Amino acid sequence: MTTLALEGIDLTRRYGGFAALDKVSLRLEPGEIRGLIGPNGAGKSTLMDALCGRGGPTGGTVVFNGRDISGLSAQARRRAGLARSFQKTNIFPALMVREQVALAARMAETDNTDEVLVALGLLDLADRRAADISYGDQRRLDLALALVGRPSVLLLDEPAAGLSINESIVLARLLKDLASSWSVTVLLVEHDMEVIFAVSDRITVLNLGRVLAEGTREEIRGNPEVVRAYLGSSIE
Repeated sequence: MTTLALEGIDLTRRYGGFAALDKVSLRLEPGEIRGLIGPNGAGKSTLMDALCGRGGPTGGTVVFNGRDISGLSAQARRRAGLARSFQKTNIFPALMVREQVALAARMAETDNTDEVLVALGLLDLADRRAADISYGDQRRLDLALALVGRPSVLLLDEPAAGLSINESIVLARLLKDLASSWSVTVLLVEHDMEVIFAVSDRITVLNLGRVLAEGTREEIRGNPEVVRAYLGSSIE
């Protein structure tokens, strides 16, 4: 039996009387790209936080490569190989591209700076300030920072935010290639349905802090509950 790359079991997080997550369970197979979608406020970013150990107390259990990591800090989970990117880039505009990746490598205690720069197509920009490269390149730099140390699981929170259609497609192809060549498991939150349906092996849909549906791209597209939850959106 194959060990799951990442599993969240009955994850629950409350803010007063509001349940941002209500016994959400998620199982990621090694090497898969799992899309995570849902309306605004569905609990997508909160689930990401719960899995990587951020944002406050969470009920339930997180199992990473067969190990219960529920009691570990976010930093310890990152060192173990569970990486996370955020909707807003974490780059430092005044630093050179290479400097930022090297700094992240020192923190991850694994220096694969050049490997990451090549994989993300940033080697030619390595000696430029982050403030002087395009927004699309900044998004790829943010992804590079998350990939430092070759994490086995990568949680991506809207990596295509603010990108053009063409840039989003290029990023989607890059994610697919990286997941295959680096054997990394990806949980992807993204509002761009073209990206989600282009790269996801399976898709989980959250609504009101609960799992509404889970399945292949075709199953999610044809699920009437999902369509109703996304009434007026781009899911179709």
